[in-house]
Amino acid sequence: MPGQDAGQRAGTLAGNAMGTKDLVFTVLAALAPLTLIVAVAPLHFLKGGAAVPGGYLVAGAVMALFAVGFMTMSRYVRNAGAFYAAISRGLGKPAGSGAAMLAVAAYNALQISTYGALGVYANTTFAHYFGLDVPWYVFALAGLVFVAWLGFRGIHTSARILGVLLVLETAVLVVLAVYVLAKGGSGDWAATSFSPATVLAPDNAPMFALVAGAFMGFEATAIFSEEARGGIRTVRRATYIAVGFIAVFYAFITWVVVIAYGSDKIAAAAEADPVNLVVAVFTRYVPAPVVEVMNVLLLTSAFAALLALHNAANRYLFALGREGLLPRALGRTHPRTQAPWPAGLLQTAVAAVAVVAFAATRTDPYLGLLLWGSALGFLGIIALWALCSLAVIRFLRRHGTEAGIFRTTIAPGLSFVALTVVLVLVLVNLPLLTGAGTLTNIVIIAVALVAVIAGVARALYLRSRSPHLYAELGQTSVDEPRTLVGEHA
Repeated sequence: MPGQDAGQRAGTLAGNAMGTKDLVFTVLAALAPLTLIVAVAPLHFLKGGAAVPGGYLVAGAVMALFAVGFMTMSRYVRNAGAFYAAISRGLGKPAGSGAAMLAVAAYNALQISTYGALGVYANTTFAHYFGLDVPWYVFALAGLVFVAWLGFRGIHTSARILGVLLVLETAVLVVLAVYVLAKGGSGDWAATSFSPATVLAPDNAPMFALVAGAFMGFEATAIFSEEARGGIRTVRRATYIAVGFIAVFYAFITWVVVIAYGSDKIAAAAEADPVNLVVAVFTRYVPAPVVEVMNVLLLTSAFAALLALHNAANRYLFALGREGLLPRALGRTHPRTQAPWPAGLLQTAVAAVAVVAFAATRTDPYLGLLLWGSALGFLGIIALWALCSLAVIRFLRRHGTEAGIFRTTIAPGLSFVALTVVLVLVLVNLPLLTGAGTLTNIVIIAVALVAVIAGVARALYLRSRSPHLYAELGQTSVDEPRTLVGEHA
């Protein structure tokens, strides 16, 4: 069992540390619900108008199909490098290694880009309450140190903090919904937002490219699978809860926003003032103290996303270091907290360099760091979703036929087709995601391609120079069925 031996030499994560609630909170915190509704959903309305709520439900159905195949495969492959392990087993080690490096680039881009949001929100908050104009990067670097410390403290501490922050930001959105519905909104309660003719109109294609981003990171339940209490059953339960919550809750809250403006006016309102579209609903319908709380929670929402994404990125680096795709030192954990501290240190250092670079070049933290980094992460994760769906089909048709044709073929097959379409839509609408010119968009695509090529090249190098290390790639699996241990893709 070469992979398991490697894992034992390198150190182990904290087993049985996270229950279903912890996994769900961690994943949802990474999605930053309040930030998404206030800062990102207006762009969705700009492209989809009243169809946005129904768009979330359609995207949720696609993600549910993906989750069926992905979770079925997780019965056989339980590894902190979720996409890496699944694609390695299904499509071969070179493909898995390329996917691994793309995942590292994507998760780090998502995490680092969020420092732009944290800096902007903190700058605005301090200016509002204290009259101080503190540069955004001061807050970003302070947050970076705090995130690194909490990551080092272990997953127990992170899960508790993320749970509290998620409940608070979700609660303030529920309060908004109660006030809007109690006051009747604009008086337009039409079900247009969920009409198939409205939602599936061809003009809404750019909206679907954006709406899919609301689910970005839900698959991180599998990244924490080695630390889940109750094994794959806990991971599977948490994944389905996360997908269902995202689809239904976001559809409900955005429908409330549609009611506040009216289905025939929401698109024009988004075009007139996308920045304040949702903030204006808070201001108009809820008491002033709630608006003040919302402004503060925007800051904590960004911090929660940073901490959750930091932990996810660390575990990818840990998994790749454990098996030798990256330096072995990254596959170590702290003997007391069992946190992957070398991986955390590297991730923190990379984030610090990025923040300093954007500050030194005076690049806008929101329009530059946040949008460009999010676009790279978005592009990478969707590509990984599609590739993973294909890997699931190939693996389960060979090793998991007892799971039935729906789980092994139909569900992942449909998700592969749908996600490939979404990937094309993202590429076509990349300027919309980045708000940048052609050169920036080419660089973002190039970074993703270079990551894939570097991963494939590393695997091929190991195959020719270190066959014993190559044999270990993608093989580590906690509680893996004996019949599959040691099989190479």
